[in-house]
Amino acid sequence: MTDVTFGTLGVPQPLVAALAAEGKTTAFPIQVDTLPDTLAGRDVLGRGKTGSGKTLAFSIPMVARLGGALAGGSRRKGRPLGLVLAPTRELATQIDAVLAPLAKAYGLTTTTIFGGVNQNRQVQALNAGVDIIVACPGRLEDLMKQGYAHLDAIEITVIDEADHMADLGFLPVVTRILNATPSGGQRLLFSATLDNGVDKLVNRFLQNEVLHSVDEAHSPVAAMTHHVFTMTDADAKKDVVKTLASGTGRRILFMRTKHHAKKLAKQLTSQGIPAVDLHGNLSQPQRDRNLAAFSAGTAKVLVATDVAARGVHVDDVELVIHVDPPMEHKAYLHRSGRTARAGAEGAVVTLVLPGQEKDVAQLLRKAAISVAPVKVTADSAAVAELVGEVAPYVKPEPVQQPVRGGGGKSQGANAQRKRAAREQGTGGGGQRSGRSQGGRGQGGRAQSTDRVQTGHQRSDQSAGHTRSAQPQGNPRTTGRRASSAGNGGGKLMVGSVVRQNGGSRRGGR
Repeated sequence: MTDVTFGTLGVPQPLVAALAAEGKTTAFPIQVDTLPDTLAGRDVLGRGKTGSGKTLAFSIPMVARLGGALAGGSRRKGRPLGLVLAPTRELATQIDAVLAPLAKAYGLTTTTIFGGVNQNRQVQALNAGVDIIVACPGRLEDLMKQGYAHLDAIEITVIDEADHMADLGFLPVVTRILNATPSGGQRLLFSATLDNGVDKLVNRFLQNEVLHSVDEAHSPVAAMTHHVFTMTDADAKKDVVKTLASGTGRRILFMRTKHHAKKLAKQLTSQGIPAVDLHGNLSQPQRDRNLAAFSAGTAKVLVATDVAARGVHVDDVELVIHVDPPMEHKAYLHRSGRTARAGAEGAVVTLVLPGQEKDVAQLLRKAAISVAPVKVTADSAAVAELVGEVAPYVKPEPVQQPVRGGGGKSQGANAQRKRAAREQGTGGGGQRSGRSQGGRGQGGRAQSTDRVQTGHQRSDQSAGHTRSAQPQGNPRTTGRRASSAGNGGGKLMVGSVVRQNGGSRRGGR
């Protein structure tokens, strides 16, 4: 944070007032550096670490310019004026949350466009006419192909987290989208690094750009303290994780896999520590619900995979725990960047099991983090210092179990049918005895009737007969017994076919 106010940087008064209403009066370094150029309409390449204030750095000039002399004429169907491209749904949602209040100051409208949800709401917003869209590349291109979105009126384009877009393989789609925007429009690109093809985007689409690099590409946050805890085994690690998660403040626990994230969230909740999970297997409504619970404080713990390492901005996350150390240093920095945001302080803990020491040491060296490992247990002073005040135990909600009847029997429809069939076959002294008697007289008729009532007999209208389930015992023997019982118009059962004796003797084998 600096002492420079937004007003002195040339931000229009309506936006200064909107920012002040949210308690934002002074600018961050990346905003101080970029705003004079972006407000003047220059193409800008902004490079800075996560949590440095990049979202406001591009949101302010986009709204200021589109709300002023640039955006003339009436709002048009399917033709937005501003475009922000983001790699993930979470990041798109976070950007829109920052952008929308500023846009409202000028009467501009915004909407988000991303996959994983029904497109109808997004299509309706485009058809109604929207000024600024915050979009993930895949869904936006789909809507362009369907004729709902047209980018020929775009005046300002922002590419946020361009390096992450490259990591996800989005650069070909981003290239096609940028090709659909007017070449004379203003373009702002923000990225932590310029590797993996990001430099090609810069060279192709930015014109006479100004580079602003506030921090080194991989520099850690100064207000963030780092800790490395080593444990003797997996059981000791479980105890340490539970203890670290038990504090009163918000904390994010990172796992490598979706399955383990879901499992750990359930375990913590069952232990009286309300936790929610965030990973790629969740639907968008589930993600929104879990993030809302974490933001509101009803769940103090968020257990996430790397899907949440970018774009999830929740205030006052006091602790990030790498339960599973990440694979590479960029992931470490982006995970860790969920705490100590916007000048706040925060702590980061990496848990290390025997055999992981060398990999973690190499990872931290690449991330420019210098910290000595400390061997701990759940009762160690170093752990207790990070936990602080322990939150009260929260009784978990009862787990909904399948409804079962007496004796633990399942009450599912399929189970009831099977149970009824068994009872029909064994109850009352002898539906099965009728079967063993070969179907002669009443016994055979009772078997056929019972099969119809229990739903196991299928009617074959074209053949004019009824097929029942295969009887127990040898069908050929059963047939011979039925045949020897008499041929005078009685019912004959051969194999699994019951038909009048006067017809064909061919069985249903």
